[in-house]
Amino acid sequence: MYFTDRGIEELEKRRGDEEVTLAWVAERLAEFTDLNPDFETAVERFATWLARLDDPED
Repeated sequence: MYFTDRGIEELEKRRGDEEVTLAWVAERLAEFTDLNPDFETAVERFATWLARLDDPED
């Protein structure tokens, strides 16, 4: 188990029944990056990965 698995599991446990928009998620990612600039690269990579999930060239 990776360390991040615990955070993902907590997210699912606490908020798994909620419905949110991708705009809401994008706002939370931007807010997180503003508060934690050291994670900017990881957040950018994650957001780009999510954005391109259906792109057959990636």
